[in-house]
Amino acid sequence: MNQSKCRSHFVISIFLCFILPCLAGCKKKDMSLKLNEPHNIKGVVSYKRSFGDLNDVQLKAAHAWGIAPLASREEAEEMDGKLVHIVDNDFYVVDSLTHSIPYLVPRASALLDTIGANFLDSLTAKGLNPNKIIVTSVLRTENDVKRLRRRNGNASKNSCHFYGTTFDVSWKRFKKVEDEDGRPLQDVSADTLKLVLAEVLRDVRKADKCYVKYELKQGCFHITTR
Repeated sequence: MNQSKCRSHFVISIFLCFILPCLAGCKKKDMSLKLNEPHNIKGVVSYKRSFGDLNDVQLKAAHAWGIAPLASREEAEEMDGKLVHIVDNDFYVVDSLTHSIPYLVPRASALLDTIGANFLDSLTAKGLNPNKIIVTSVLRTENDVKRLRRRNGNASKNSCHFYGTTFDVSWKRFKKVEDEDGRPLQDVSADTLKLVLAEVLRDVRKADKCYVKYELKQGCFHITTR
């Protein structure tokens, strides 16, 4: 009988020491709508003036840091070490590309990571729910440009996209990051996200990391590493 009581006391002690603290620490997750609390969002004075790096300026950087233009997509797949295959990750989403392929030189790939990470950090600092940037155009081969010119006669034969140094990031569309536990998050308007992205690009450009051209008709920022 004494042994039975001892076992009971032992089991109860284990419960009190380990189970109760665990239960106390397991608070129910807040599943209410997480609202944005925006603050310190300024954007830039002028998109056109802040991001006016024309093609000739970006082309010099592309020649300095890029690869030789490729004739076909198959050639890009064989350039291990010289090109990085970019895919959706924690910092950005790659759009469904129709006239380019998802490859960048390592320097440009690192720049894209920086822009995506800085954008997410800025959203958090400004009280906004997370969103990722969307990459809409990357490396173009000569065949890609030929096909693009059939559709758009203004497409440049001397595009920076030939060199793997240049990518376009949309300012119209962004990818909302959902909460891992399913908590609903309030949407952030594209106009607000555009302001924050502009601040990020302004700072990276001021640090001499890149050239940026604001493209109104294409709805993107055209960015070349430097």
